[in-house]
Amino acid sequence: MDSILTKGSPIKGIILFSIPLLLGNIFQQIYTLSDTLIVGRVVGVQALASVGATNGLTFLIIGFAQGMTTGLSIITAQHYGAGDVKAVKQSFATSIWICGVFALMLTVVSVLAARPLLEMMQTPANIIDGATTFLTIIFGGVLATMFFNLFSNMLRALGNSRLPLVFLVIACIINVVLDIILIVFLHMGVAGAGIATVTAQLISCFLCWFYIKSHVPVLSLEVKEIKTNMKLVREQIKIGLPMGFQASIIAIGSIILQISLNHLGSSAIAAYTAAGKVDQLATQPMMSLGITMATFTAQNYGAKKFKRILKGIRQTLITSVAYSFIVGALIILNSRVLVNLFIGNSEQHITNLAHEYFVIVSASYFLLAILFIIRYTLQGFGKSVAPTMAGVAELISRMLVGLFVVPAFGFWGACTANPLAWLGSNLVLVYSYVQVVRQLRKRAEP
Repeated sequence: MDSILTKGSPIKGIILFSIPLLLGNIFQQIYTLSDTLIVGRVVGVQALASVGATNGLTFLIIGFAQGMTTGLSIITAQHYGAGDVKAVKQSFATSIWICGVFALMLTVVSVLAARPLLEMMQTPANIIDGATTFLTIIFGGVLATMFFNLFSNMLRALGNSRLPLVFLVIACIINVVLDIILIVFLHMGVAGAGIATVTAQLISCFLCWFYIKSHVPVLSLEVKEIKTNMKLVREQIKIGLPMGFQASIIAIGSIILQISLNHLGSSAIAAYTAAGKVDQLATQPMMSLGITMATFTAQNYGAKKFKRILKGIRQTLITSVAYSFIVGALIILNSRVLVNLFIGNSEQHITNLAHEYFVIVSASYFLLAILFIIRYTLQGFGKSVAPTMAGVAELISRMLVGLFVVPAFGFWGACTANPLAWLGSNLVLVYSYVQVVRQLRKRAEP
């Protein structure tokens, strides 16, 4: 079963595959970006801070869903690369059961824990009610988020990165329209932003499922085929669960950092939130190349094309690092204009704080570029220990910044959290990465 990732020029195939993925990731960001922009400009800075105060907790749960479904698709991609249709179907069926169980548990636990967690994080009193409302609605939609990510990742595992993009574009348009209706015209504030996001996610989930049923025979399952056994469950969870926990571990570090930010007040939270949204958008090409490497590695590993994997890794690293330097410089030079899109021109002190953020973080994008490529490449081989430990390194880095650096240096200290976390994670990944490359070179020898 050939795809653009297993034939032709490696970097050409990787870029072609990653372009729809990139556009999809950008539209995924537009979900939250539109919420942030409309809330900040229409409702005000305090409402913007309410949404921003939930970022760490949202990533704790949603990041787990995204990480776990990515892990579940790795085995599917390996079976697809090996040409085993029966194993692909079994892998997909097992993943549906796993996602259903975890999604229900996550929904119940996260909805009940939303306000207690915000209180534990010492969220400022003037924004905690809005933050609770937004977070509860987002957590109530975990089931839709989990399954949309599963269906999208399964399509990508088969080499199809275009259709998830189409569904995301449709859902994004719905999200923006609902944001305008619910926030601007119906004055529902942060609740309207949450409802718009969940509704759009639910629609994209159904669209993806209907497409799979109608047009992807290798993934099309009858009700009687949605069954599994504990051996398959253990095999899938062995990769999926660590990748989910990896995202959550990283999120815990963000939560600890958020607690420190909360002590700096709503202006610091608003500045960090607005800058963070630009940050997330700018780093999407690096993330897309990284995610593509997971599928590229898995498919070619299944097809035993080891030389091709080595060449793809080298070419993608060069491409991603070059991009990181260019976009980092552009953002630093235009930071004030970008941040004012969210808050207008009247909050100059917030704009100045956001500029400070970009000078520190955007100059360090090259660390993130390397991290994405190495982490997802290892995951494509089914390696879960090193990426998980790298997540622990990110947690420790952000925790140390939150506990010691922010109290000493204020907002400037908070801005160092991401670069230090990326550096720590790379240091952990290097050993495992070098070992894997050595093994590949041996297996690639004639």
